[in-house]
Amino acid sequence: MNNQAWEKLVNSLIQEGILRSPGVIRAMRLVPREKFLPDEAKSYSTVDAPLPIGWGQTVSAPHNKVFRLCWAKHGCDNE
Repeated sequence: MNNQAWEKLVNSLIQEGILRSPGVIRAMRLVPREKFLPDEAKSYSTVDAPLPIGWGQTVSAPHNKVFRLCWAKHGCDNE
């Protein structure tokens, strides 16, 4: 994975106010998205869009994952 491109995406999500939770920021920086992607999709791992993982399924866009992680921990608040 292109670590600079991933960090740029994480920083963009922070600047847009989508990513605010320190714990989720830490998780986003520590867990590379490409680990969840098939080889043919890994080059797109830093794109903020859903990506195919096979069998008609997708891995969520990073911004969507942020919302779900924050909801799971805090309900509708992203703090």
